[in-house]
Amino acid sequence: MNHKEKLIAKISDNKELVGVIGLGYVGLPLAVTFAAAGVNVLGFEKSTAKAEKLNRGENYIGDITEEELQAVLKNKLFEATTDFSRIAECDALIICVPTPLDIFKKPDMSYIESACISIGQNMKSGTFISLESTTYPTTTEEFMLPIIEAESGLKHGDDFWLAYSPERIDPGNVTYKTKNTPKVMGAMNEDGLKIGEMLYKKSIQNLHLVSSPRVAEMVKILENTYRLINISLINELALLAGKMDINIWEVIEAAKTKPFGFQGFYPGPGIGGHCIPLDPFYLEYIAKKFNFDLSMIHNAGHINMRMPHYMYIKIGTALNKQEKPVSGSNVIFLGVAYKPNINDERESPALEIMDIVAAKGGIVSYNDPHIPQITTHDGHKYQSVELTAKNLEQADVVVITTNHAVYDASFIGKHAKLIVDLRNMFEPDGNERIFKL
Repeated sequence: MNHKEKLIAKISDNKELVGVIGLGYVGLPLAVTFAAAGVNVLGFEKSTAKAEKLNRGENYIGDITEEELQAVLKNKLFEATTDFSRIAECDALIICVPTPLDIFKKPDMSYIESACISIGQNMKSGTFISLESTTYPTTTEEFMLPIIEAESGLKHGDDFWLAYSPERIDPGNVTYKTKNTPKVMGAMNEDGLKIGEMLYKKSIQNLHLVSSPRVAEMVKILENTYRLINISLINELALLAGKMDINIWEVIEAAKTKPFGFQGFYPGPGIGGHCIPLDPFYLEYIAKKFNFDLSMIHNAGHINMRMPHYMYIKIGTALNKQEKPVSGSNVIFLGVAYKPNINDERESPALEIMDIVAAKGGIVSYNDPHIPQITTHDGHKYQSVELTAKNLEQADVVVITTNHAVYDASFIGKHAKLIVDLRNMFEPDGNERIFKL
């Protein structure tokens, strides 16, 4: 049998070993989902502390439970390791590493590059490789392929197969998890598509195949760019509506009564998380190589980038109405996660607003029941304070940056003397004690 036939036979007999590179918000739920389906999984993690923690059955990702992790460990279907030479044991490799932007908003491909080098130096012939990290179209074919072939001396299509399948993790979503979220996959040839389909179908309920990796890469960018543009639009309209004394939330609810042609998006202090604020810049990066100007995406991205500054102005205006400057005022922020009910502060606008207020002399503190400590972009370190009546009463202004479900609006409203509500937790009270976005 050739390499393809051997791998297909292994997958059919459930004898394959799947390696997941990167055990973060994407990789760990995927690894546990595969293992729960009866597939042997080896998780690769650079952090020794994280690997050891997982092997003890201690979970650090909210989208799986400790019981789920401990079950696959007990059944000896999952193991975490920092030894990347063990890539040679794997029949399939799924890359789930970070893809941040650098300070110039250009994609930082170093994590993908490092994973590809490790794969090329260690993998055996007959390996299926899938990238799940968010990136720009053509990454699989034009960035990954040359590295892996150069490092391994192997040839794509004969000795290994490359595919792209974008992650669709939605932290905190209690309905859609890794298993029941439809998954897109595109491979570089038909053999890779067939192998990938056989593999992913073991752990994913609904798999949608596309004609190439670059189509799958563009799918991910489209999904999040669509959301960026619409959220940026409603944020800009919210700022205008505030100047016109129009409640934008009431406008949205009225517009939603139309049964066709409208989907409700909601304003906020800015867009956070790893995907929506970053993905459009990946597309801008590759578009420049084709001498193409994505003006709408560019403008939407910059509206979002300016939102924290506008929120600072909102805070300053509220304090001015009380004849207080920002400098010297006690400002407590409620919620620093980028969205409600999760423990993830990546790209959270709350951190930038806190930095701006601190830079203007404000005395900053925060409460977040999901995030006990943070370091802001400017390097300020904070510990979450208790949400007590005393802390609320001592604050010159309470800023609602993330509306976690555990927050009791009536308790906050009773004890806070001034509220800047950036998440629509409160109704306007008519006496300038509550300022809406």
